[in-house]
Amino acid sequence: MTERITVRDIAAESGLSIATVSRVINAQGQVSESARHRVAEAIGRLGGTAPVPRPRLPKPELPVLVRCPYRLSDYFGGLVTAVAETLALSGRQVLLDVGDSRLPAPVLRELPAERTVAGAVLILPPEPVEDLAFLQQRRFPVVIVDPRKPVPRGMVSIAAAHTAGARAITGHLIGLGHRRIGVVSGPADWLTGADRMAGHLAALSEAGLLGSPDLVRYGEPAIFTGVAAGGELLDLPERPTAIVCFNDKVAVGVFQAAAERGLRVPRDLAVTGFDDSEMSLATAPMLTTVRQPLPEMGRIAVTMLTRLIEGQALDALHIELATELVVRGSTGEAP
Repeated sequence: MTERITVRDIAAESGLSIATVSRVINAQGQVSESARHRVAEAIGRLGGTAPVPRPRLPKPELPVLVRCPYRLSDYFGGLVTAVAETLALSGRQVLLDVGDSRLPAPVLRELPAERTVAGAVLILPPEPVEDLAFLQQRRFPVVIVDPRKPVPRGMVSIAAAHTAGARAITGHLIGLGHRRIGVVSGPADWLTGADRMAGHLAALSEAGLLGSPDLVRYGEPAIFTGVAAGGELLDLPERPTAIVCFNDKVAVGVFQAAAERGLRVPRDLAVTGFDDSEMSLATAPMLTTVRQPLPEMGRIAVTMLTRLIEGQALDALHIELATELVVRGSTGEAP
């Protein structure tokens, strides 16, 4: 029987180091043709069987962090689901960090040092811009979905076309004869709210109308904001004939405020939402709103993050996906 020789035997016979012989046998790393030739000659002189190369096991991939520190309902639930499903389809494990936990936490600054995840998808991140810039400086792969504030130059982000969506919905109301249009926006410091307000004002300007600060209210994107802020607008001496809401939840609150004052939608008041969540189909009448392409946003976020992780070049650093006006029964001609 032919005797199996060892790497140590070959190293002694060829005059090469054990490390060099191991690289030749396992076809790993940089080795010269001369070294390969000397190893082959040594094996021939020893007259044995060369060591069996060790199998090269695939390097395990680190999971991807999906961070969404909000309740997973409506908008946020749809986005997280789209991101997680796309990551799963691409064979990447998902580490979910979700829930209503918006208290300050050093989560992002810990990521580059720990290296327990390959990259991260951050949905509407509440962290300060300085934390995002820290990740960028450490070359940590990150994609931001719907930035809450302007992102540092050079970071990758994805959002819906908020300005165009708001412009379309206000234009729809103007086309129905509405001239005094109230707005219940989101938090005053959210980039999304500023973009939508810009669209609203652009539509007014195109019709020769001026926006009035008296007709604008700000608050959390929740039903209670619609009840309170909508009530304030409807209690004005000259109330609006239509109210544009930051999202469908706020619109539901405005419906309630209108009902409490004996106003009927849309006969006495037109109401619009944003997102086209399932809630928009539960109102009576059903809600006119703007559809955001949440599944597409999630899929593109994963595609861009994967390219960042693999060190590939990106065609664009910021992508805006088109929104769609969905007209239903909550809007009608101005009274």
